Amino acid sequence: MVNGCLKRVFLFALLSAFAAGALAQKSDVLKVCSDANNLPLSHQNGEGYENKIAAEIARDLGRRLEYTYFPQRMGFVRNTLRKQDPTTREYACDLIIGVPAGYELTATTKPYMRSTYALVFPVKGGLAKVRKPDDLLSLPEAELHSLRIGVFAQSPGADWLLRNRLLRQAVSYAQQSGDPNENPNSIIERELTSGKIDAAIVWGPIAAHLVNKHSGSPDWRAVAFGRDPQIKFDYDIAMGVRYGEKEWKDTIDDWIAKHHDKIDRILIDYGIPLVDENGNLSSDFKVSRN
Repeated sequence: MVNGCLKRVFLFALLSAFAAGALAQKSDVLKVCSDANNLPLSHQNGEGYENKIAAEIARDLGRRLEYTYFPQRMGFVRNTLRKQDPTTREYACDLIIGVPAGYELTATTKPYMRSTYALVFPVKGGLAKVRKPDDLLSLPEAELHSLRIGVFAQSPGADWLLRNRLLRQAVSYAQQSGDPNENPNSIIERELTSGKIDAAIVWGPIAAHLVNKHSGSPDWRAVAFGRDPQIKFDYDIAMGVRYGEKEWKDTIDDWIAKHHDKIDRILIDYGIPLVDENGNLSSDFKVSRN
């Protein structure tokens, strides 16, 4: 009797989850899981490149676009993609526009972007000579060792400084801030503007956003890291859906396959450094303008 009840409860839960998941495939609404304050990726005002991509998906699928917001840090997937209404069993949202390819917390689509880390800095002093990351190492020793370089903990930037014996100059920041109003972009912008650091090694889209925002007196420059045999700088970015929703994943995979040119135009418009599968920088990379 008890086993029979447990089986019925399990079957009901399974069918409820299946029905809720099917809504992602049949709905006339594209419900996107997003961070309301994470430029240049996403913002509640629609300014992020992920917002632009989401709008294109919604338009092409003939759906109305809606967002569920939660700060993109620990608990993001649990409070968005996996969150169900206890009464209707509907999920809060059905698609995350940007996750690392192979991300373990979601099923991931085919990658739609491969970017790389970049060194970003206001162009002044000896840094005006830096046109690629290794140029930094060619600065006079006294000047090089006077620089303060911002990096996020456990990032390729920290590994690069360690390899080049520059760790003493590192100013390290936590990967995730406890303040929902803070994000990597705002932290690095504040630290560079205040002069607390002279340069920073950050994810390419963030570097591009900072350069696009700061032009004149002085200009800011970003120089991207190429393929390195010891340190991985470039990463594939995909979209995230729930495990078990193959039809929905196939729908998004199909959209990505058909619209790579459209996606690339958005990314290039934001100045994002794009690299090919061999780590070669796209000729369309225009961030280092000066």
